[in-house]
Amino acid sequence: MLNVTLKLENKDHPLLGPSLWGLKKCGMWQPKTGIRRMFFNFIHITATLFVVSQYVELWCIKSDLDLALRNLSVTMLSTVCVIKAGTFVMWQEHWKNVLQYVSNLEKDQLSRKDKVTDTIISEYTVYSRRVTYFYWSLVSATVLTVILAPFAGYISSDEYRARISAELAPYPEIMSSWVPFDRTRGIGYWASVLEHSLICFYGGGIVAIYDSSAVVLMAFFAGQLKLLSENCSRMFESDVVDMEQEMLKIAECHHHHKNLIKYSKILNSLLSPVMFLYVIICSLMICASAIQITTDGTTTMQRIWIAEYLMALIAQLFLYCWHSNEVSVMSDKVDDGIYKSSWWSRGVVMRRSVLLLAGQLRKNIVFTAGPFTKLNLPAFITILKGSYSYYTLLSNKED
Repeated sequence: MLNVTLKLENKDHPLLGPSLWGLKKCGMWQPKTGIRRMFFNFIHITATLFVVSQYVELWCIKSDLDLALRNLSVTMLSTVCVIKAGTFVMWQEHWKNVLQYVSNLEKDQLSRKDKVTDTIISEYTVYSRRVTYFYWSLVSATVLTVILAPFAGYISSDEYRARISAELAPYPEIMSSWVPFDRTRGIGYWASVLEHSLICFYGGGIVAIYDSSAVVLMAFFAGQLKLLSENCSRMFESDVVDMEQEMLKIAECHHHHKNLIKYSKILNSLLSPVMFLYVIICSLMICASAIQITTDGTTTMQRIWIAEYLMALIAQLFLYCWHSNEVSVMSDKVDDGIYKSSWWSRGVVMRRSVLLLAGQLRKNIVFTAGPFTKLNLPAFITILKGSYSYYTLLSNKED
C-alpha cells in the first residue's frame, strides 16, 4: 500500500501529487487538444445523458413514492457529480491557476530550509494525505455497496428469488434509469447492469477526486495562515535592529496574505456555485434516505445500503464544512502573530508599518455555498436540522 501511495507523489507538486493524479485519471485535468481530451469529454457527455435518463425514469414512476424516493436519492447525487465534472472542465484554467500557485509557493518556501516552515508544511501535507486516502476509501466502499447490495439481497432471500422466477418481481437493479428497451430480463437487463456499474465507478471517481482536491486546498489555506502567523511573530526576533531587513519581512507577510486572499477568492468562486446546489440537494437526499430506512417495506440489505450511502453523504458535507470552518478560524487568528512579536521595541516608523500589516490581516477568508450560506460547522448543523424537518413533514404526510 505504501509503495502505491508513493507513486502518486510529485516533486513538482509537494501537496497536490495524489490530487493531480486523480484529476488526470478522471478526465478533469485535460490537455488543450488531442484524442485524450475528446475521449474524456465524450465520457462526461455520456454521463450527463445518463442523468437525463434518470430524470425521465423519475417522471415515469412519479406515482409510486417508494420507487420515486429510491430514484431521487441517487439521481440528485448523479446531478451533482456531472456538475462537478462539467464545471471543473469548463473552468479548468482557473483551477490550474490556483493549483499552480499552491505548488509554486510551497516549492519556494521549502527551498529556504526554514525549520518552522518545513514543520508546518509537513503537518498539513501529512494531514491532507490521510484525509484524501480516507475519503477515497469511503467513496470506494460506497460504490461497491451500491453495486453489490441489490445482488446480495437477491442471494440472501429465497422468497425474492422465487418471486423473480415466477415473474412476479423484476431482477435487482443498481440504479433507476430509462432505457428504450426492456431492462428487466435477458440481454437488456445485463446491458443495464453494465451501464449502471460503469456509471457508479465514474461517479465515484469524480466525487472522490473533486471533493478531496477541494478539501486539500482548504487545508493548504489553513496551514498557510498558520505559517503566516508564525512568520509575523518572528519579524523582530533579532536583538539587533536591522530596519531594512525587518521592513522586508513585513512586506513579505503583506504579500503572502494578499495572495492568499486573492487565490482563496478564486477557489471560492469555483466551489461556491457547486456547493450551493449541493447543500440544497444534500438536505433532500438525507431526508429521502431517512424515509427509505424507516419504511416498512424496506429489506435488511436495502437498509444496509441506504445507511452506508447516508453515512457517505453526511461525511462528504462534513468534510467541506469542517475544513472551511478551519480556514475561517485561522483567518480570524492570523493577526495574533503580530501581537506576539516584539513590535513594541521598535520605533514609530516601524510601528506604523506593523499597523498597516495588521489592517491587511483583518481581511478574512470565507468559503461560501452560494450568496447566502457560509460553509462552516453551524451551517452543517443547520442542514441536518433542515433534513430532519423535511423528513418529519413527509413522514406525517405519508401517515
